[in-house]
Amino acid sequence: MRTGAVFTRLAHTKRYTAEHEVVNFDDETGVGIVSITDHAQSVLGDVVFVELPQVGTEVSQGDQLGAVESVKAASDIYAPVSGKVEEINETLAGEPGLLNKSPEDKGWLCKIKLSDPSEMDKLMTFEEYKSTYEE
Repeated sequence: MRTGAVFTRLAHTKRYTAEHEVVNFDDETGVGIVSITDHAQSVLGDVVFVELPQVGTEVSQGDQLGAVESVKAASDIYAPVSGKVEEINETLAGEPGLLNKSPEDKGWLCKIKLSDPSEMDKLMTFEEYKSTYEE
């Protein structure tokens, strides 16, 4: 047995909304990374503009968080959780197409410090979310 090994538990929970947002929550930091889903970007088509909240903005679950404009449509983005916006993805201003290429990874929208982590329990698992558009 090796001694001195340190094991850390990284608990990330990914949950979805009916409005096609996804939040990847890190229970160690209390921060959720908000994105749109891959399904949402495929329905929107080529994204040409992304409007994001300002850092420091306090949001409540369900509040409008921003907007996405594509060649097909404009769509509002809603806060999947309540809290304070800690960071926004500045890269999207110059590269809105990242939402199409990598919506849940490089195309993340903002990071929110959750004020009520129990709100994550009200959101859907991937399987539940998927069933909302596959019927």
